[in-house]
Amino acid sequence: MIRLVVPLSIFLAGCDVRQLLVPPDAGFPYDAGFPYDAGTLDAGPHIRVLTFNVRRFFDTVCQSGQCANDDFEEQVSQGEFDARADQLAAGIRAANADVVVLQEVENQACLDALSSRLMDVLPAASIGETGSPGSMDVAVMSRTPIEKTVRHRSSVLQRPDGSTTSFSREFYEVHVRLLDREVIAFAAHFRSKVNDDAGRRLAEAQAAHAIVSATAAANPTALVLMAGDLNDTPGSLPISALEGDQALIRVAKENAAADQATYIYKGSGEAIDHVFRAAAGAGALVPGSVRVLKGPNGYAGSDHFALQADFTP
Repeated sequence: MIRLVVPLSIFLAGCDVRQLLVPPDAGFPYDAGFPYDAGTLDAGPHIRVLTFNVRRFFDTVCQSGQCANDDFEEQVSQGEFDARADQLAAGIRAANADVVVLQEVENQACLDALSSRLMDVLPAASIGETGSPGSMDVAVMSRTPIEKTVRHRSSVLQRPDGSTTSFSREFYEVHVRLLDREVIAFAAHFRSKVNDDAGRRLAEAQAAHAIVSATAAANPTALVLMAGDLNDTPGSLPISALEGDQALIRVAKENAAADQATYIYKGSGEAIDHVFRAAAGAGALVPGSVRVLKGPNGYAGSDHFALQADFTP
């Protein structure tokens, strides 16, 4: 997608604002500013990526057999499911992204529901389904066709104590082509801190660093990105393992700490959703383009905010 710097008055007059702003009946609080401050961006073609934990997007079938009010899996009515899909799709559409990385999508049926509402802007979609009942999986949506996918969940990871583990969800590698540039996006969702297993999350980060760095080294003409809910904050062992040697660059670090938060925990904002760019690959972050999309408590009905960034091809 080509993104040019233009005066706001021309921008408003010359494009369909409905493609960028959530309709007034979307049903969730939204920061209705434009996706970026046009005055901060350089002119030229940009590739926009969005990462968004949609918060337990379940279908109408109880796969786990445990869907009571206090259980993890929620069984919703068809009307509730459709309303939730409408809400999430409106939020995704508002970001005007070229590649969207999602977390906590239960299955193909849920992804299909989003795709059917976004076919005009994000016609390609793929899910890293793990296949377990009531699973919360990662998915990628794209403005252009998905050319290749690679699964990494079978990788054997090692905790600091020497025990072995695996990625909590699929660590999903998706290849697309945008603006004549190959884009390789890794979708991640690391172990949560509920009944915490910090060693597993660190093992995930170390393995992800190795996989993404090796992929970038093998594909120097590709823009290589990793995005997702990593369930840890800057300065933690997992995030330090990812960005410590500068092979992977955490894009939100250009923002003030208060402007990086993607989740509210006990009244305080925490940056737990992240986008990284592999330094060995092509492209570069567009300065000033990193933005958190949010309402008072989350975005588009989720308890997470969404994070977006623009890159030169």
